[in-house]
Amino acid sequence: MLDFGLPENLTNEKGTTMKSAMMLKASTAVLCLGLMAACTDLKPIQAQIDELKSQVAKVGADATSAKDAANSASSAASAAQSAANGAQSTANQALSAAQASQSCCDATNEKIDRMFKKSMSK
Repeated sequence: MLDFGLPENLTNEKGTTMKSAMMLKASTAVLCLGLMAACTDLKPIQAQIDELKSQVAKVGADATSAKDAANSASSAASAAQSAANGAQSTANQALSAAQASQSCCDATNEKIDRMFKKSMSK
């Protein structure tokens, strides 16, 4: 044991000898230094951090690519909706023209029937 030149019978308020208290403090200090020395090897952790940074960058690039693809798909869907609206408008115009033609045809047939009846009644 280390001898610091203190008498072994000196005690503090807690009843422990000064020599024991000093030894406890010294061993605690050595333990703390040992733990701190064990934490200095950060190279494996740094490698993991670098790999995680790389993965985060790749995920970020993938997210940007996915966003670009979604924007492109949205633009294509919007163009398709616009084309469908134009086709619906054209179809509505064609239906209106067909109904007008049918109405005209019905009126012409009615005139022909009246003329036929008029000529038969003479």
